Amino acid sequence: MSDTTAVRRAAFRRKVAAREALLVAGAFNALSARIIADLGFEAIYLTGAGVTNMSLGLPDLGFVGLREIAEHTAWVRDAVSLPIIVDADTGFGNALNVRHTVRTLERSGADAIQFEDQVMPKKCGHFSGKEVVSTGEMLGKIRAAVDARTDENLQIVARTDAAAVHGIDAAIERAHRFVEAGADILFIEATETLADVERLPGLFNAPQLINIVIGGKTPTLSRDALQKLGYGVVLYANAALQGAVKGMQNALTTLRDNGQLNEDPALVAPFGERQRLVDKPAFDRLDALYADKGE
Repeated sequence: MSDTTAVRRAAFRRKVAAREALLVAGAFNALSARIIADLGFEAIYLTGAGVTNMSLGLPDLGFVGLREIAEHTAWVRDAVSLPIIVDADTGFGNALNVRHTVRTLERSGADAIQFEDQVMPKKCGHFSGKEVVSTGEMLGKIRAAVDARTDENLQIVARTDAAAVHGIDAAIERAHRFVEAGADILFIEATETLADVERLPGLFNAPQLINIVIGGKTPTLSRDALQKLGYGVVLYANAALQGAVKGMQNALTTLRDNGQLNEDPALVAPFGERQRLVDKPAFDRLDALYADKGE
């Protein structure tokens, strides 16, 4: 582990622990991560739903595995220096699989890894028909994750979907057990009432992540309001994805209807902006540095 990695993870742990509603946007590939970083966000969430939707064109129903997530994590890590929270779904199996997942994703560049207590294959947290494993099985996964990390500042995010299955009180009870097992950040998914959103941060010693799904089940509050409530992380996992889809639909509809598409900044990023985001000038300088000088 490099000194840079150690410093980044320790700083990220402190930032989450401050419970100041760190606003985190989700990335689905390296370019979306570059855009998030370029806009001044302080951390990135690699979304399993986003990777599934954008890479496979499939719904978030557990179709991606560790290999795809590890590859995307490594690509995003090469593209940006920000902390990365990686969505590892259920850990891709039992506690032993979770151990392997942590070791793999830590090497790939993750700074926090999220595991959930759904039955495999999982579903999007805002879909109906979810099932969850026993509390004991999830506790074993959390303990395996904590034991597997080589850097104690690699944070383990424990998500429960039990509210949709057994009710919010059961989800709260599970979350307390998750903290006892070593989870660093809690994530109670698909909280459906404003009263629950408001009371949850005061129930736990560990910082909490709230996931705002655009069009989903959780009431939407401003980041300032969520900071006052004491949330550690405010996640918009697929804002970039949904914005990208709408942008593609707008640009391609114009192309289809008009038979041509000009460099209209209302529809497309200019060519120069695209090259800036992928750092083309830096590669031009490297190309000149290493060019054959005729020696």
